[in-house]
Amino acid sequence: MDVLGGGARFEEGGSGRKLLRIQITAEVDGVRGDYIITYGRYGRNKAAVGYATAKADALGGREAYAERLSALIKALTGKEPKVYRRGDGAIVIVCYEGHLEGFMRYTELAEAIERWLEETDRR
Repeated sequence: MDVLGGGARFEEGGSGRKLLRIQITAEVDGVRGDYIITYGRYGRNKAAVGYATAKADALGGREAYAERLSALIKALTGKEPKVYRRGDGAIVIVCYEGHLEGFMRYTELAEAIERWLEETDRR
């Protein structure tokens, strides 16, 4: 596994929710790709939760993409993400606040993550 770059930026979701997009360019199992995890605040307690959907057109298909992204997340954060298949066949990778803490170890991501956490605080 070789991480080639990364960054984080804010976006506004369709419902006006402030989202955090983490993009990581990496080569995993010999396949180079851009992996994007989108965090938002969800639920009654406004928990920070990140989602990524495996791409059907990725090399090896959805399953291979999900395996590569899961391996990348675990390598970078030390925590394995939750992976599940929806009824429509899509594969979703889910990250939590503990994963964000792991991503914050990287200077390319730390400032944006910290700012997003402050601006979307649970108040």
